[in-house]
Amino acid sequence: MFPVKTALWLYLFLFLAFFDLHAQYPILTPFALSLGAGPAFIGWMMGMYSLTHLPGNLLAGVLVDRNGSRRYIVFSLITAGVILLLQAHAQLPWHLLMLRAASGFALAFLSPACMTLLASLSSDAAVQGKYMSGHGIVHTLASVVSPAAGAFIVAEAGFSVTFRSLGYLLIFTGVMAYFSVPKHSKVGATSNTPIPLSPKENSISNSLITPTFKVSRRYYLLPFFVSCSQGVLFFELPLTQTGSRSMVSTGILLSLLSLGALLTLSMFFLNRLTPAGRIASALLGMALCFFMLASFHSVPAAAILFLLGAAKGVLFPAMASLFISLGGPGRMGRTFSLQSIAMSLGAFAGPVAAGQLRTFVSPYFIAFLLLMTALLLLPPRNTGKQPALQPDWNGRPA
Repeated sequence: MFPVKTALWLYLFLFLAFFDLHAQYPILTPFALSLGAGPAFIGWMMGMYSLTHLPGNLLAGVLVDRNGSRRYIVFSLITAGVILLLQAHAQLPWHLLMLRAASGFALAFLSPACMTLLASLSSDAAVQGKYMSGHGIVHTLASVVSPAAGAFIVAEAGFSVTFRSLGYLLIFTGVMAYFSVPKHSKVGATSNTPIPLSPKENSISNSLITPTFKVSRRYYLLPFFVSCSQGVLFFELPLTQTGSRSMVSTGILLSLLSLGALLTLSMFFLNRLTPAGRIASALLGMALCFFMLASFHSVPAAAILFLLGAAKGVLFPAMASLFISLGGPGRMGRTFSLQSIAMSLGAFAGPVAAGQLRTFVSPYFIAFLLLMTALLLLPPRNTGKQPALQPDWNGRPA
């Protein structure tokens, strides 16, 4: 029961953390506008949060494999909570920019640590897939209610009270994680504590693993383009909602996005399909949704965002299964760290590009082009030139 108990505790902490983070999405842009920021500055603010993920991701990949996940989960949650308390007192746009940059670094450790801990709870690929699906469901459950909740709280209590409440929630979650998450996972072959090797074994291992990671770098284009498109959405959606209740309507639309993802995440039978098919179909579906947002204004945005969320619910568990197959004993943290780096770069480039090009072309059309590019660049099913340990596109050893 130890792995199940650990997973349940982790799911609880993730729910609280994701609730806190997603509650900020519909309110950050109005808050920045209230401080005097323009659309271009908002794009840089959102992108800076993701850019500062990079040094944290680079550190997390090595440190999580070496020291376990718990201390980095606790550090991320408590530090991000303190930053939110400071954010409640921001008076100028550059205050918000600096605080968002600091928050990006602090939270860069959370995803690699959590994903590594979940993956290490079992050495069975099917069980790992279930844990990752559970992670996606918890993430989505939190994101279903939090955007609308955050918008309603701001409408009733104001920005300062909302940020303070969210900050205290993150700090409380970090304290709970300190007492509940095990220091080291010892379950399964994917434990994030490396197994010592003799010099000869280490030489052989490095000669086999290095080509694998060299070839697999092409896979990291996938999370980059997906994250770009998401950054465009979170930048553009609050700016297109107008009127006195625009912030609340943005929160509701983002909740519908997550509700669509929850629908497909609950369809566990999809895990039986190969990652290749799920990823390709989800990318196409997301691209078409962005094309409709850009071109078919008569179609209700609520319906499009629900469908977009459903495609995301198919995509992210498939990507998790793919990257688990690319990792190995003692390298799971590095694998998820590289994935997080790719997503951070994409989340930086997406809103920055949208903010600069918004007067020339619809940001939604930019997201459509990004996703279609990702679909075209998917690695071939079998290249015929992969090294012995290189997984094929179905996630099995070649």
